[in-house]
Amino acid sequence: MANARRLRFLVAICILFVLWWFLLGVLERQTERAENQSVNMVLSQLRSALVIKGAEVMLDRHASLEDEEGINPFELIEHQWGSYAGECEGSVPDPGFWCFRGQTQKETANLGEGWLIYNPRQPITINGRQASAEEPLAWRVEAEFADRNRNGIREQTERLTGLKLQSVPLDREAAP
Repeated sequence: MANARRLRFLVAICILFVLWWFLLGVLERQTERAENQSVNMVLSQLRSALVIKGAEVMLDRHASLEDEEGINPFELIEHQWGSYAGECEGSVPDPGFWCFRGQTQKETANLGEGWLIYNPRQPITINGRQASAEEPLAWRVEAEFADRNRNGIREQTERLTGLKLQSVPLDREAAP
């Protein structure tokens, strides 16, 4: 009788362990999905703000879309983001946070250009681009153009059509 109780207890513990293991897997997938949606939401709002900014620049006869390349798109939105850390303090932001790394010249003058950096908490996939946990992703505001010959290179005859958020590789050469 005592062995039967021990066996039932052992079986119950094994079943609880399997359920716990399954629950952790589901929880991990849901947190990954939530972070993907969060990043996509932020990116879509930044892209919407860039569309508006691009239209404003195109309507202003004294402004140029080329002058707006590399701007901080978070400055275009009045909303205060809890996950936006402002200017990058270290090499990358804390996991789950955004920052803007401005390009400087000789450590004195900020050129107002740079990269938007996001450091994911866990592995995520954004627009088909996969990143591991704490492997930062970077974007840069660039002028969009009508690429008539589809070579990806802007030529003199191809006019600028707006601003876009372009993903860029984040390495030592791209963002010192």
